[in-house]
Amino acid sequence: MLIPLILSGGSGTRLWPISRRNLPKQFLSLAGSETLFQQTVQRALNLAGATSPVVVASDDHRFLAAEQLQALQISNTSILLEPVARNTAPAIAVGALQALTKDPEAIVLVLPADHLVGDAASFSAAVAKAQPLAEQGWLVTFGIRPDRPETGFGYIRRGKALGGGAFQVEQFVEKPQLEVAERYVSSGEYDWNSGMFMFRAASYIDELGKHAPAMLAAARAAFENANIDLDFIRLEAKTFASAPSDSIDYAVMEKTSRAAVVPVACQWSDIGSWDALWLAAEKDANGNHVEGDVIALDTRGSLVRSHDRHMVATIGLKDVVVVTTPDATLVAHRNASQEVKRVVEKLKDAGRTEHDLHRVVHRPWGTYDSLERGDRFQVKRIVVKPGASLSLQMHHHRAEHWIVVKGVAEVTCDDKVFLLAENQSTYLPLGSKHRLRNPGKVPVELIEVQSGSYLGEDDIVRFDDAYGRT
Repeated sequence: MLIPLILSGGSGTRLWPISRRNLPKQFLSLAGSETLFQQTVQRALNLAGATSPVVVASDDHRFLAAEQLQALQISNTSILLEPVARNTAPAIAVGALQALTKDPEAIVLVLPADHLVGDAASFSAAVAKAQPLAEQGWLVTFGIRPDRPETGFGYIRRGKALGGGAFQVEQFVEKPQLEVAERYVSSGEYDWNSGMFMFRAASYIDELGKHAPAMLAAARAAFENANIDLDFIRLEAKTFASAPSDSIDYAVMEKTSRAAVVPVACQWSDIGSWDALWLAAEKDANGNHVEGDVIALDTRGSLVRSHDRHMVATIGLKDVVVVTTPDATLVAHRNASQEVKRVVEKLKDAGRTEHDLHRVVHRPWGTYDSLERGDRFQVKRIVVKPGASLSLQMHHHRAEHWIVVKGVAEVTCDDKVFLLAENQSTYLPLGSKHRLRNPGKVPVELIEVQSGSYLGEDDIVRFDDAYGRT
């Protein structure tokens, strides 16, 4: 049984301001109409013999993952929730343990959820080459044939040929300086380390036990003491947090004697920066990739992306990145796009929220958009999906007015339950128990006006919630 293991716990800080902690790049549509996560899942399921995937996701992103799988009409998926990020080695361990519950001989194909593959046929051919090696007990990684001396990736040096286009791994190499990367590429002996792997689930567990026994013990305990929560498998928090944080490369692949590599040229990109996205994207005659309402005059070799309600104009620019969102704008030279994470660190240090949340915040019931905020008031646009409802809640420090602008809403306020149609409104006093539900078949849209001494999202006391939030 071939089980795709999708790792979707990354934060994508180098693609700020589009990618943020609560809506990272894997759940965004950056290349095509589907998100990177959805493209990864579909690419895996198109492989011969592949079954429903195992997904390892952050607890914060559980509803995003579930909703995007549902949009693809994919069922029977195991979604394991990490209470904290512990890097790839523990994440793969719990995924492998879950695969073993389905088939003790399971072959797992480990795929990061935020990668782009432009040539699916070449990728499928590489997987077909790797599977016999995995069945023989090899831990196979996929090496991307380099087309440039890239300093942002690790490299793999090929060793003894194993037949069928595969090789033993001679050496894993850290991200090199430019002159070293140039030497690697010209030698023809090195491939980029893609972070994609294939092996028997049992083989990985065995090797992890040899080289990182404390990590395996913590991952196993967290898995065995997991709780079922709605459609999710919630790993036991304390034991999973005790696992050493390490990548599969350091914990296993650099230490095992069973590491193999299958080189592949499949138009791969990790979309790890705005420059990487520009390289992978379609471009016009001037080498520009533009999205949204953009006027680019005398502009070359650039990526310009505007928010759909914000026009951007550029004049006389070359090799730049311009990205706008409703609450932030990034302007950078393409060569400096790897440094965007420094902006994110500055935002964190300053206690700001632009690294964490978009102005439009996704919730399991829909979205809210903070339109305006001032001293003692805030205005939001709330959209509730058909059949969905907010929790039954109250606030200690704010009152709310709701005005329905589309659809019909069911409102609970203390002991009253009533319907609000378009252009109708209601007042929810401070301290009242209230709930908003959409009983219809179209989204409900309303404007919420909050007023009070404190308007933070943590001023919510939940009494009942369909999504298990506390």
